Amino acid sequence: MTLPDPEQLIADITTRIQPLINANTALVGIHSGGVWMLERILATLGDDIAFGKLDAAMYRDDYAKRGLKSKNQPSWIPFDVKDKHIILIDDIFYTGRTTRAAMNELFDYGRPASITLAVLINRGGAQLPITPQITGAHIPLQAHQAFQLSLDTLGKFHLSLESQASMQNNHNASLDTPDA
Repeated sequence: MTLPDPEQLIADITTRIQPLINANTALVGIHSGGVWMLERILATLGDDIAFGKLDAAMYRDDYAKRGLKSKNQPSWIPFDVKDKHIILIDDIFYTGRTTRAAMNELFDYGRPASITLAVLINRGGAQLPITPQITGAHIPLQAHQAFQLSLDTLGKFHLSLESQASMQNNHNASLDTPDA
């Protein structure tokens, strides 16, 4: 499978977000890939747009099963959510559970006027009645496959396709690595 260029997808998403921006709009990225995308979008559109960052892990309905990620990030919403038009940004849309968790957390900050979901890739497999309104690409995957978005030290985005076995091996390897 030939994977799309994530740099081009983010540029396309930014172009589609730009007309939605007004004084009552805020952008919110979901850690970690959505925050990386948020930062790139803000670099293009300007930093005079209200923005925030969410780590919705504690709001997930499968938190007890998944546990706390090793790199948990604090949420940061420095604006009044009440009556804002929120553009929620994430990298990969799969089941909808992360999006639902992020919306639950947003409502703890206030009641937004609306929420628009923008994602890099919709990989199919939604389990909830949630769907992105802005999507860079629709690429269906099998349940044992996953996309991985990464950001190199030069700030360039890369996209890879991994199987469940390699993801488990990478997770186990990171657990076996002693702290420095």
